[in-house]
Amino acid sequence: MRMRNKSDHFEPVLIQLSTMAKALAHPARLRILQVLAECSTCITGELVDQLPLAQATVSQHLQELKNAGFIRGEIQGPKTCYCLDQSAIDAAKLNFAELFEGISSK
Repeated sequence: MRMRNKSDHFEPVLIQLSTMAKALAHPARLRILQVLAECSTCITGELVDQLPLAQATVSQHLQELKNAGFIRGEIQGPKTCYCLDQSAIDAAKLNFAELFEGISSK
């Protein structure tokens, strides 16, 4: 028998938005998204050159963004090439806009 957790009581879209919000809640992750948008694709080492963070830290931030669906990573030899998942970005924009439209003061 599966134990229910507190998240089970919320709509799937709210759970997805909270996962995305958590992934966006760090300035390094926001900057990574900006860099990927500027260059279309990027290899991890190139991201490290543009951020004041260690390789391991950048990798952790990339993993959070990947888990939230914002980016995709493709292994190319010894490196991983990352790019934005534009459909996920578009869905996040729409879902966050609908959320804030629904909670805004009228």
